[in-house]
Amino acid sequence: MVDLLRNQPEKAFGTRSDQSRWGRFFELAQSVLEGHRISPAEARQILFTEESELPELVAAAHKIRWHFFRDTVQLNVLINAKSGLCGEDCAYCSQSRVSTAAIARYELVDEEVLLAGAGLACERRAQTYCIVLSGLRPARRDLENLARVIPKIRARFPLRICVSTGLLGLAEAKILKEAGVCRVNHNLNTSRRFYPQICSTHRYEERLATLEAVRQAGLELCSGGIIGMGEEPEDIVDFALTLAQFQPEAVPINFLIPIPGTPLGHRSLLCPRFCLKVLCLFRFAIPACELRIAAGRELHLRSLQPVGLWIANSIFVGDYLTTKGQPPEDDFRMIEDLGLEPEFDVVAGARSAGLSGET
Repeated sequence: MVDLLRNQPEKAFGTRSDQSRWGRFFELAQSVLEGHRISPAEARQILFTEESELPELVAAAHKIRWHFFRDTVQLNVLINAKSGLCGEDCAYCSQSRVSTAAIARYELVDEEVLLAGAGLACERRAQTYCIVLSGLRPARRDLENLARVIPKIRARFPLRICVSTGLLGLAEAKILKEAGVCRVNHNLNTSRRFYPQICSTHRYEERLATLEAVRQAGLELCSGGIIGMGEEPEDIVDFALTLAQFQPEAVPINFLIPIPGTPLGHRSLLCPRFCLKVLCLFRFAIPACELRIAAGRELHLRSLQPVGLWIANSIFVGDYLTTKGQPPEDDFRMIEDLGLEPEFDVVAGARSAGLSGET
C-alpha cells in the first residue's frame, strides 16, 4: 500500500520544488481552520505524502488539533455488553457467524455489570462510557433494558454514554435519546466501493441511513472505520470524505487486528508511518472531531503511538471488544510524557475550583 502511495503523481499542490513545497501543509491547515473543506485531490496529497514531508504533515495536523483541544486527551472505556450471537458475515469481526475465533458469547449483561463498567470508566479517568451490543440491529428487549439502566448510570457517574447497537431507525434512536444516551456509534468502516468485499449480509446504504437517523434524533454521532482490510488508498480517501459530510463529533480509527478464525485473520500489519498519514487525513477532513486511535494502535503504530496523539486526541483505555489493549498504566505514562491531560481531570478541576459555569 505504501508503494502505491509513493508512485502517485502530485495533484493538489502543483509541481513546486522541494524547497518551495515546505510549509504547504501548514497553509492547508490554516485554510481548514478558516472553514475550508479539503478536496479529493488534497486528501490524496495527504495520503501520498513523501516520507521526508511527514514531520511537517504531522505538525500541521497538530496545529488543527491544538486549535480545538489544546493539551487535553479524551479517554474512553468500552464494555462488550452483548457478545457474539451475530448473524452477519463481517470479515473482520470475531463475533460474526463466519468466525471460528474462540470468544465468549452471551446475551446483554445485567444491570450490575453495566454499572460496574461505568465505575471502572471513572476509575480510568474516562469521560465517555461506550456500551456495545453485537448484532445487526437491537432487539426490542435490549433497547428497553438499556433505557432502564442508562438513567441509573447517568445519575451515579459523571459520564457521557455512547452506545453501539447496530442499525437504527429514527424511532429507536429517539428511545436512546430519551434514556440519556449522549452519542451513538455506528461505523461506516470503509468506502462504498470496498464494502461488499467486507460484508454481504447488509448494505452500505443501511449504514448511511443509520447515521441520518442518529442525527435526526438529535444525538451526537460517533462514526469511523477500519484501516488495513485490503482496501486501496482511493477507498480511504472516499471513506474519509464520505464521513466528512456528516461531521461526526467522534471518529474512531481502528487498524485491523487480524484475529485468527476470521476471514481477515491473515492480513499483515501496516507501516506505522502510513498509519500516521491516515490519522492526518481524518484530522484535516473532520477537523473539530474527537479523533480516536482505537483498536489496533498497539500493533500498527507500535513505537509511534505517542506521535499519533499529536494528531488524534482520544483513545480507549483498556481492552477492546474481544481483544486486549495495552495496560492502562502504559497509556497514562504515555499521556503524561506527552504533556497531555485527560479531559476528565480538566473538567473535575474546573468544578472543584468553581469554574464549570454550573449553578
